[in-house]
Amino acid sequence: MYRIIQESADDSAEVEALYDTCFAPGREALSSYRLRDGVPPVANLCRVARDDLDIVAGAIRFWPVRVGRFEALLLGPIAVHPTRQGEGLGALLIREGLAAAATDHWRRTMLVGDAPFYARFGFAKLDGVMMPLPTNPDRVLGRGDWDRITGQVTRWGG
Repeated sequence: MYRIIQESADDSAEVEALYDTCFAPGREALSSYRLRDGVPPVANLCRVARDDLDIVAGAIRFWPVRVGRFEALLLGPIAVHPTRQGEGLGALLIREGLAAAATDHWRRTMLVGDAPFYARFGFAKLDGVMMPLPTNPDRVLGRGDWDRITGQVTRWGG
């Protein structure tokens, strides 16, 4: 049983520890992190899953970005503790986060990930939307209103 709650400042250290556990060293060197530098996440969309012992079992964050002159959400990172993987927790976090984004009137969400996995959440390859290098363009995925939106993904306010 999990309790999905909005991430608070008190959760930050545990969430960062989870990301360190789940991702390779140097994760912050990825191009997606350049889009997050100095930009706060969309706090009301970020979620933490706590188990019955109140331990962080999973977390998801969303960040505002721009594609050309259009606003979009960048989903990620999302992580589930290795001892909790395979229980559907990641899918639950994604669905909860996307539902909150829709309620908040975000029209488009993107991520860098595996198309076969994320297709079940409505994500598909974005043609003409370019993440900072060295991102593989086949892994740039989106859902929502991407009609005629192309260009470089840039930092919010940058």
